[in-house]
Amino acid sequence: MNKASQKPVVLVTGASAGIGDAIARRFADGGYDIVAVARREDRLRQLADDLHGSARVAIVAGDVAAADIPGRAVATAMETFGRLDCLVNNAGSGKWAPVHETDDATLDEVIDISMKAPFRFCRAAIPVMAAGSSIINVGSVFGTLGGLDGGIYCAVKAGLVGLTQTMAAQYGADGIRSNLVAPGVIRTDMTEAAWEAPAFQRVNHEMTPFNREGTTEDVANTVFFLASDQGSYINGQTIALDGGWSTTKYLAREALLCERVPG
Repeated sequence: MNKASQKPVVLVTGASAGIGDAIARRFADGGYDIVAVARREDRLRQLADDLHGSARVAIVAGDVAAADIPGRAVATAMETFGRLDCLVNNAGSGKWAPVHETDDATLDEVIDISMKAPFRFCRAAIPVMAAGSSIINVGSVFGTLGGLDGGIYCAVKAGLVGLTQTMAAQYGADGIRSNLVAPGVIRTDMTEAAWEAPAFQRVNHEMTPFNREGTTEDVANTVFFLASDQGSYINGQTIALDGGWSTTKYLAREALLCERVPG
């Protein structure tokens, strides 16, 4: 075993791009060493190179849906750093389809990546976590408010809320907190293809009462806050990070004033 880290250690899934990459970098800036988990080893190595000098990064390349990856990742944390202080379950599937168009292959894929994997990572992490540790699940605002054509995506994200709450109840008395960050739509490689589509803009941009888009850094900052001492009495909560989308009936003025075309 390497010498135990004097820094706190965070394990981040889906760390090779988008929100996960931003989370890993934010924790490095905040004084953590990192266990970075994702399928793309080349991107994980680039992340480690980028953070050299500010954080030690142990990489675990593999599919989070594989049954052995959670155990391997937690073992890597303990063998490399001797501790694990925070787990961020960020990896997820972005597949959308209405229920009647969802085949079993899609059903299994979304459940495996977005529900079974976070559950397994929690199961593997809890036994090595001490009081003061925390688990943050990155879900979606569509897990608190189902969306048209959301199907299994919305169902699984709602399941993450339930997992977070039961973890908070079960392990909070041991000093291990569990919370969930529920972003609205954030511009990443996963959402880029739909970003300029009129229907996408109507549902998201025109119904968000704020003057800018959410960013990966917004998500990373919120996750870091929940893991920090400043968030140390927050437990079992779902934090919507959506500019007010889920809590208002906002409609942009141009949408309010447009001429309705009979369907």
